[in-house]
Amino acid sequence: MPVAVPATDSPASVTKTKSPLLSAGQHEPVAELIQPYAAFPKAIRGSTVWTKEELIANEGRWKYYWTSDLVRDLEQAYEQWAARGEDLPAITKATFPLPPNVVAFLTKIRSAVVNAVGLALIKGLPVTEWPIEKTAAIYLGIGTQFGITVSQNGKGHILGHVKDIGNDPTQIDKVRIYSTAARQFFHTDGGDLVGLLCLAKAKEGGESDVVSAHHVWNTLQQRRPDVAELLTKSDWHFDRKGERSDDQNDWVKKAVFYYHDGKVISDYDPYFIKSITRHVEAGLIPPHSDAQLEAVQVFEDTAQELALHMILDVGDIQFVADTHVFHARTAYVDYPPPYPRRHLLRLWLATPVADGGWKRPFPDSDYIKRGGVQVNSTPEVCPLEAE
Repeated sequence: MPVAVPATDSPASVTKTKSPLLSAGQHEPVAELIQPYAAFPKAIRGSTVWTKEELIANEGRWKYYWTSDLVRDLEQAYEQWAARGEDLPAITKATFPLPPNVVAFLTKIRSAVVNAVGLALIKGLPVTEWPIEKTAAIYLGIGTQFGITVSQNGKGHILGHVKDIGNDPTQIDKVRIYSTAARQFFHTDGGDLVGLLCLAKAKEGGESDVVSAHHVWNTLQQRRPDVAELLTKSDWHFDRKGERSDDQNDWVKKAVFYYHDGKVISDYDPYFIKSITRHVEAGLIPPHSDAQLEAVQVFEDTAQELALHMILDVGDIQFVADTHVFHARTAYVDYPPPYPRRHLLRLWLATPVADGGWKRPFPDSDYIKRGGVQVNSTPEVCPLEAE
């Protein structure tokens, strides 16, 4: 059985403090920076390319453990932060300083996530012993060592909740799948990195799959170069699902794979491709071609075949590089009440170029809070429960 996170007497949502900077949001690529398929490498080499067999045989490349000393130091950092009475959205490296040993531990992991394997699983955070405010603050503090938080939806959430709140997953033009128990196909999120902290597990399912995007690319180049080529063309329409600013279209037009600054970069979510029907029926954009729809299926089948499967335990944090790793989730069934529903806290993080992040062929590439979902001037908030 899963263990419930301790209850809290505090309001369900803390803080509506506006960040000094808002997220850049989703943009179409800069046309002059788009490289043709012929410029892409036939095969990618190096530490970003891995197989599931290699990672199973060498867990030291991606699996890490909190020690009692590290946890103690995290708790002390939290107590110092809490004593100042600051709000969760204001947490940064400066406002939530971590001791050198914790910084060194996380810096090593960040390097592997940003520039190598693109994946980390950090086990053993004692979240069942902490109230949700403490868990959220410590998690945000850990996140500052990886990147800058960006908004994950039109509500300005920089602390996200992956939890079934009863939304209908078939209404894909309105519903974000993370708020349902449905399967999530292989995708990337709207930042450079995504973090997931497990608070409670499902009764069945809800398991994680990850795959090297560069291994997927190499495999498509070998088996289906026609599909690989289609995925490099910037003529795919992705729905915004209503999360747009007043001066934006209801969709963005972009590619799945880009070749920029010597790197193949990924940007993809099939649910946002499949939910454009209403725009097509309104005559605003063309439908995806039969070849494109086949490419979506070939991509999913290939990623599923190559993926590493894992189960997140309570207290596990998974970090994934959206730049070069795809991730997915199996459908799940929750325990009946009074047991808690499956619940993960999520961070979307930007890794600015100035901090060693990859350059991207988008107009916000050099922006500190690049990516995310930004609707007009919606302020950033950190709700402590799914909404």
